[in-house]
Amino acid sequence: MKTTIEVSDSRLTAFFSGRLDTAAAAQTSEDVRPLLEATNKEIVLDCTELEYISSSGLRIFLSIRKEAAQKNNKVIIKNINADIRQVFAMTGFISLFDIQ
Repeated sequence: MKTTIEVSDSRLTAFFSGRLDTAAAAQTSEDVRPLLEATNKEIVLDCTELEYISSSGLRIFLSIRKEAAQKNNKVIIKNINADIRQVFAMTGFISLFDIQ
């Protein structure tokens, strides 16, 4: 699992690549720390190369959303594949996020 963050004036974009499973969750939690610390930013979670997400990965996305709401940030999830979209639908996450 690889997580890369790009920073611009008003946006932070996290690119996820690989499998966000239990084994990768601890490192990914550290990698997304800048997203949790940002204030008044748009946060984009680009899942173009995300192959799989487990419940541990969903918790990371939920923590990003929670922190973002407290800091006046907007969270957008982009480019999820059909399998991940199905997981989001089954868990109710589809209604929690702006998915594009």
